[in-house]
Amino acid sequence: MATDDSQMTTAAHSPGGGDASRPWTELASDYEQARSREDSLDRLVEWPAQRDMLGDVTGLSLLDAGCGNGAKIAQLVQDGAVASVGVDISDNFVTEAPPGLELIQGDLSDLAAVQGLAGRSFDRILFLQSFGYANDPVHALKTARAMLKDDGFVLLTRTQPIRYAIERAEENGTTLGEEYFSTSSFSYRHRNWNEGVTLTKRPYTMSDLLNIFSAAGMWVETTVEPQMSREIGERYPHKQAVLNRYLGILMFKLRPLPVRF
Repeated sequence: MATDDSQMTTAAHSPGGGDASRPWTELASDYEQARSREDSLDRLVEWPAQRDMLGDVTGLSLLDAGCGNGAKIAQLVQDGAVASVGVDISDNFVTEAPPGLELIQGDLSDLAAVQGLAGRSFDRILFLQSFGYANDPVHALKTARAMLKDDGFVLLTRTQPIRYAIERAEENGTTLGEEYFSTSSFSYRHRNWNEGVTLTKRPYTMSDLLNIFSAAGMWVETTVEPQMSREIGERYPHKQAVLNRYLGILMFKLRPLPVRF
């Protein structure tokens, strides 16, 4: 999964988080169409930065948790990854998966319970803009940690939390601080995906993210906040304007903390 390029349309504030994964079954095809556009921020910024952070994947096994239609994990297998798996709540997968890739319908909230993953381990585990849909993020990350091979890492990307706070402040006529530190879940629709489908998110701060990583027994080896090159920004000024206003995404390379005896 990846973040959308356009502003969200806030639908309502919701007192509970609900099952944030369920709407993706209906939304998956609309999301993939938006992501594949030539001027998608995923194509221009996110995927190149994610690919760079992964490095050479030749001979490595990968698990993409919340893989959408599986296009990204399929490309990584074509680049040399082996014995890899994509998991998504929707089963709207690419029709022709390359040899060495298995696409499984399942919930990233508990990867250990996904049929076909029991007893398996991976060199790299990816949460590409999907981590926010885990019912219990600490549990989800702990489960992923247990599935890592020696010297493996988790690549986790999330939208800059200030972006959501700015959007909600503009929508609700409130202040940045009020929305950034709000703990109320909010429901919204994406203008660029399908306005008939409502998604629910739990707001988070930077400290929330860091505390989740720590509670799951992970440490941050590298953090990246990818931006457009000047050339691409000049070619797509409307997308550069989005980044200038809403900041973009955060990317974390997470390693397991050493076990203390």
